[in-house]
Amino acid sequence: MNKTYLFLADGFEEIEAIATLDLLRRAGVNAVTVSINETLAVKGAHGVEVAADELIADVNLEEANMLITPGGMPGSSNLAANAKLCEMLSAQNAREGKIAAICAAPAVVLAPLGILEGHDATCYPGFEGALKAGGAYHKNQRVVVDRNIITANGPSSAIPFALSIIEALKGQDAADKVAAGILL
Repeated sequence: MNKTYLFLADGFEEIEAIATLDLLRRAGVNAVTVSINETLAVKGAHGVEVAADELIADVNLEEANMLITPGGMPGSSNLAANAKLCEMLSAQNAREGKIAAICAAPAVVLAPLGILEGHDATCYPGFEGALKAGGAYHKNQRVVVDRNIITANGPSSAIPFALSIIEALKGQDAADKVAAGILL
């Protein structure tokens, strides 16, 4: 278990995905971007196209120490519509593996799968109803860490979200080192 998978769908929120990826790699996390498309090319919500590292068919869940879903629309809806990703997230949660989601993704991707049931969580404003419908306890905070789940509320929270992931994977010292390196 040495890979952190960050899943990308067309319409993903670029800041949330790229800032998170950048900070994880600065911390020495083996962060791998995964396209849920048939090709490695994925186009963000604001027209930024990136080439993912792997296709979803190549993901080995046994190697996963964390699964991350960035938000954005329709990116979150596209992630939620991918049966393979939903199976992976459910399996990761069943084994109490680490999962992180930001923006609309906690409400649109995780909540319908029951992953947030009984957890404190946050999401992008306006999606609270879906979060609560999935059994989560909405917290009006930028980032919420509850057991194996990390959620954040939107693009401006991408840096604290990524630092929380680093802390969960590598400890507070690693997160502090990255924060200092970016002058936070």
